[in-house]
Amino acid sequence: MSTFAVILPAAGKSSRFRDAHYKKPFIPLENRAVWLHAAERFVNRDDVKQLIVVIAPEDREEFMAKFAANTAILGIQVVDGGHHRTESVANALARVRPEIDFVAVHDAARPCLANEWIDKVFAAAETTGAAMLAIPVRGTLKRVRGGVVIETVDRQDLWEAQTPQVFRRQLLMDAYAQRGERAATDDAFLVEQLGHAVTIVEGSPINLKVTTKEDLRLAQQALKALPKPKLLGPAHPFADDDKWR
Repeated sequence: MSTFAVILPAAGKSSRFRDAHYKKPFIPLENRAVWLHAAERFVNRDDVKQLIVVIAPEDREEFMAKFAANTAILGIQVVDGGHHRTESVANALARVRPEIDFVAVHDAARPCLANEWIDKVFAAAETTGAAMLAIPVRGTLKRVRGGVVIETVDRQDLWEAQTPQVFRRQLLMDAYAQRGERAATDDAFLVEQLGHAVTIVEGSPINLKVTTKEDLRLAQQALKALPKPKLLGPAHPFADDDKWR
């Protein structure tokens, strides 16, 4: 069985969320922080051997005050992020254990995951070395400049990227080693720059990213449509299982 590490980037500024008290990964959603909903979809998997959440250094004190028990019980490593997403993922990638076969990067602000989607994208990555969830663009796209439509964009062959994005560990490490000063909004872009094909696995609109308050309300409804992950009690085997050490 292949082994996987999962990186959850949660170090962004959340400027579009516009909340004076919470960054989007840390806001409560159905009695649990958004990032914990995402994490819980991975911690019960036998093939996931390492889980890393990346936070902004300035958030560490508050994060640990709120979530130290969660990270301890679930065996989650907490890593400081950088100035942008690429630096944050690179910091976490440096902590991935060398015996791990694959690395999955999943937005901490995407709480509405189904096990079926994870199974499919993991399997595709095992076959091709690089795979990601995405959904086909269904709406009409307009290119706008100065508030005026200048072009209608053909949506054929256009897909909206989602996460998890999953790569053979060495492939992702090579992509980051050769990125130079290049910043990227997703990891697939860096792998594409190496000339390696990234396989698309169709996801779902339910796998939404919480960016605004409206997204949070949609996520509340989306969670009701998904099977609940197994809850982790005080006797959960992670407390004694060395797979997380």
